[in-house]
Amino acid sequence: MSSSGRCPSLIPKTGLAAVSLFLSGILLALAFGSLLMGAGSTPASDALAYLMFDPVARTDTHLSMVIGELRFSRLLAALLVGSALGSAGAMLQAVTRNPLAETGILGINGGAALAVVAGITYFNAVTAFSWLIWSFGGALAGCGLVLLVSRAKGRQMTPMRLVLAGIALGASFRGLTSAILFANQVSYDQYRFWVLGSLAGLDPVMIRYMGPAVIAGLFGATLLARPVSALLLGDDTARNLGYSPALVRLASAGVVTLLAGASVALAGPIGFLGLMAPHGARIFTGPRMLSFILVSALIGAILLLGADMMARVVVKPFETPASVLVAIMGSPLMIYLAWRNKPLAMKAGTRGR
Repeated sequence: MSSSGRCPSLIPKTGLAAVSLFLSGILLALAFGSLLMGAGSTPASDALAYLMFDPVARTDTHLSMVIGELRFSRLLAALLVGSALGSAGAMLQAVTRNPLAETGILGINGGAALAVVAGITYFNAVTAFSWLIWSFGGALAGCGLVLLVSRAKGRQMTPMRLVLAGIALGASFRGLTSAILFANQVSYDQYRFWVLGSLAGLDPVMIRYMGPAVIAGLFGATLLARPVSALLLGDDTARNLGYSPALVRLASAGVVTLLAGASVALAGPIGFLGLMAPHGARIFTGPRMLSFILVSALIGAILLLGADMMARVVVKPFETPASVLVAIMGSPLMIYLAWRNKPLAMKAGTRGR
């Protein structure tokens, strides 16, 4: 990465398709493995027989429930949440020109989680749709507060100030969340399944609500690829190209909060994923914004699916929250980015697609 923070692509544009196919192959292999592995006592051989449409295995009701419902729902959730957080991190890093930006570090996940807990405790929010609404509202409020604090007293919003504001507000959100939970046992019982960031114990109904929200967010992110790329060239250049910087930032914030809100409502707050995926994607895509967003989503899904598979076997027959394993992977990257002797800034190239 250069002194400006720009990381040129190591892969020619013509080779991006091959890279995407390679990453897709990894994702498919992990998806197949996710259906074979579990923390329970179901042997992988039985799961394989079920997936190979063995007539005896297909009549086993227990196998049908474990593979066809529990593991398949978990697989879909990992794909949705991983791609959502990966693309949201790419959008945040591009719009803020900050390579440390991601939904967990900037307090967006914490705001969404606090809102859901408050909704459960004080407003009887018990349905998947209500969790989505509260989570989206909390993510939007958290994002707005971080931006407001980072520009307090008319100061310029620098990458480091943005990160510090996000970390401080995120800690406050988590403290308020804990206070509400400790004071209300009923809320804790309803919230504990995903408070740590985990794909275990998912209700398949949740995916029906969150899936369309994530897909809409991903579609919105791809539509904003060219305007965001223009914005990275500077506000004046963006205006000359026919884009309103304020509207581009506002639309980007809406897309990020939708993706983060749906992810938190589905799997709880999972940090660092939106940090790692864009940095991995930038190696392959460089400044090509559309490719950057899509490859970030792909890598995010790979990372979360891999972490979820590890979560089932690390302390088998118990499970480790996937967020813990993601944090273990992401912490070294965070430390490296924070300590390297280079400015925290991003610049774009001239290509938006």
